[in-house]
Amino acid sequence: MLSYGAVEAQQDVPQSLPLVHSEPVELEKTKSPSTSKQAQQSESKTNFASCLIYAIINVIIAVPGLYGYASVIFNHPCFQPEIAKLSKLVVFSSLVHQLCFTIFSSLNFAIGTVQDAGLIFLSAMSNQIADSILSGGGTIDEVVSTTLVVLPLGTAALGIVLIFLGKFKLLDIVSYLPMPVIGGYLAFIGYFCFEAGVALCIGKPMTELKHWAYLLEPQSLLLATPGLLSALLLTIISRKATNDAILPLAMVLIPASFYALLLIFGVSLDEAREAGWVGQVAPPVQAKDLLHILDYKLVHWHLVSKCIGTWLGMLFVVSFASALDIAAISMDMGEALDTNGEMVTVGIANCMSGCFFGFTGSYIFSQTIFTYRTGCHSRWVGILVMIFYAAVCISTVNILQIAPLFFLGATLIFIGYDLLWEWLVEIREKIFLMEYIVLLITFVAIQIIGMDFGILFGVVVALVDHVASTTRVSSMSRVTRRSRAVWGADDFNILQLHGYGADNIRTIEITGPVFFGSSQKLLDDMTKELNLNVTDEEVEKIACASPHVRTQVSRRRSRARTRSQMQSPSQPHYVVLDLSQMTNLDASAASSCFLQLVNLCEKRGIFICASCASSRIEWVLRSHNVAYSYDEELEIKNRILTKEQDARPHLHKMLLFLTVFEALEFSERMLIHKYTAKMPRLNPLMTLSSRLSLESPHNQLTYIIQQILRERLTEEDKTLVDGLVPFYEEIKYKAADPIFRKNTHSDAFYIVTEGLVAVPQELPGAPSPLMLSQKRSLSRTSLLRLVSREEDEGNSMYLTSKIESFHKIGGVFGYVDFLLDRYRTFDAVAHGDCTLAVFSRASMEKLREDNHKLYTIVQGLLLQASLLDLANTSGPN
Repeated sequence: MLSYGAVEAQQDVPQSLPLVHSEPVELEKTKSPSTSKQAQQSESKTNFASCLIYAIINVIIAVPGLYGYASVIFNHPCFQPEIAKLSKLVVFSSLVHQLCFTIFSSLNFAIGTVQDAGLIFLSAMSNQIADSILSGGGTIDEVVSTTLVVLPLGTAALGIVLIFLGKFKLLDIVSYLPMPVIGGYLAFIGYFCFEAGVALCIGKPMTELKHWAYLLEPQSLLLATPGLLSALLLTIISRKATNDAILPLAMVLIPASFYALLLIFGVSLDEAREAGWVGQVAPPVQAKDLLHILDYKLVHWHLVSKCIGTWLGMLFVVSFASALDIAAISMDMGEALDTNGEMVTVGIANCMSGCFFGFTGSYIFSQTIFTYRTGCHSRWVGILVMIFYAAVCISTVNILQIAPLFFLGATLIFIGYDLLWEWLVEIREKIFLMEYIVLLITFVAIQIIGMDFGILFGVVVALVDHVASTTRVSSMSRVTRRSRAVWGADDFNILQLHGYGADNIRTIEITGPVFFGSSQKLLDDMTKELNLNVTDEEVEKIACASPHVRTQVSRRRSRARTRSQMQSPSQPHYVVLDLSQMTNLDASAASSCFLQLVNLCEKRGIFICASCASSRIEWVLRSHNVAYSYDEELEIKNRILTKEQDARPHLHKMLLFLTVFEALEFSERMLIHKYTAKMPRLNPLMTLSSRLSLESPHNQLTYIIQQILRERLTEEDKTLVDGLVPFYEEIKYKAADPIFRKNTHSDAFYIVTEGLVAVPQELPGAPSPLMLSQKRSLSRTSLLRLVSREEDEGNSMYLTSKIESFHKIGGVFGYVDFLLDRYRTFDAVAHGDCTLAVFSRASMEKLREDNHKLYTIVQGLLLQASLLDLANTSGPN
């Protein structure tokens, strides 16, 4: 019986196939509607015969494995007197599973039984119960009764949880268990099945490593060898055979060959039994005997609580394994399945199995796919399988005393081979080396310290590896960004010569979470990128500020970095940190990384600011004195803009801006002020539209186009641009008015002639969470109010969503979707009162027909806007 550990995607199935779908697949609907009623009836009759054949094959594959599973679950010696009854109970549990899958599964051909994923946990609980009761002087009957209450109770509880997870679509919870840890556990299942199979072959319990010494005995080695070779044959057939019928045929021929050899050599079944080839004779087990195996008066109820830890581990692993089974079935079928819906079916099956004193189970991938490939997509297969299971339970024949033990052991060894090969050999090509090491550590840890603590130890190792890997990967990168501001020719030349051309304005993008483990590397990378030339004394100060970096190794590394930085004297004057991709920041990183960076920049006269911080990160930066408080920040910005403070101020904290473009524009203003001795605006609260009306003899749109295209326009062209008035519509928007919505038709592009347009990442909706401190609330609204200080605060829009970018006067937006004639890819909202020049598709067509030269100028405008946005490589266009 193949387990989910042996899943291999078919080569002709696309690997990108979605495995989760909102609706279950109903395969019976794929039949052509043109099929006649008579043909359908004929096909139905043929199908029943096929269903009978394939049901028999499924039972041949399953039943020996189920007896092997029983020997795994009840491997404690005290269960051996009742092993025949317990084995039939496992078969009956599979009958209940199959009943539920036949009724509730969306797959007509679904096959489900007790599965290998929960075996080790069930075995661990049964052994724990047996050891606890026997050590306290209890009887075997007490052990059996308690086990048959605790294990089914855990199975039913697991089913209820699976139903809950599937019903409320919470299956992502099980993914928190790292895959290498699951792989280590599955490899251990393989080892455990291999060990149990060998034990079944030789007729001796094997629960410890020292028990492998039994194979040094000639008789035990002789009994085990046929099982090992038969399992190897089954493994090769399952992996190499192209015909699905070969495996069940081999499983019939192996015991048949044994009986044939007995007949040829004249050996009776009793003589084979005495030699250990067949199980001992036991009293026949009738179906009614299963009703008397449990006595509630003998149950030790207090042992339920001792098994909770093991049950939790079983919950995660069985959930994960069932999800793998569903995904594997979906991939092999080439159809999307409703994973959550199928998990509800698995939950129902486990709940019902537990209620009837059964054990954990799920879809059996290999048998379900085998039935699917036969084309026999009928629930009759499942019904017939149940009938055969019922026959096994009702029959008084004890399979263990007539079937060769090496064959029953071979079915377990076969599963062991398959899982060990899958999760110790083949998996190496699919995961990183450290993940493979975690898998091996988990596998060994379960052997040494037990299953529960072994899995927990594997999780801890995986977490440590994740932290170590995160600290080794740089979370920062130098990016090319420019503001969206429209500057005059002189100011633009200053920025080109002394700003971006001289590398005096740098933008650093930080990605991912920044925490105590990665903060030191991030600080190292940023100081190297900015050429800060950190001295030994500064290294000592940084080490004192953070316990995470105070090591001799880090000091030597910092000194080496300092020497390498001395070779590159270039330092920027203005630094902008783009935090839009930084997902989290803890208090340790705020102090040991960002605060130290601010201090280093302050000593070197470097202005540093940050942008796009989430409300949580903003709160952390302000709370730990990395950034100014809201009021202080507002005062400092106004002081700089009104020339009351030097254009390259020595600030002991960083300033925060809502978008990277706002931060860059602020830096550009200070750099222009430095080289011209005047701030490029009349007053921090005066809008650019007022300045345009004072400085330009042309209308506002003409002036804007002139500034964007600069010297490319002749005086004749500037006059010609005034002729655009008939070809665009000037529309005024109030604060918070939507200009256009995402996924709407793009019938125009826009140029901002007055005010401000915001591009939110999400449309305004429910207020975002506010990060509260003892002094005041610091939300996105406060930052938005801060940035829009130059606008009328009474008309400001209080957006509750994160802002992607702003378009100020001269900003051109919406043109990419317009030119491609596609639906809008972003939202645009008026931030305060604003005025836009709207160029519709009809007006552009008319412009091309009436004045082609003017049309060419507008095309040049759009090309220039495209180049500016391409240089920034981010933000909606």
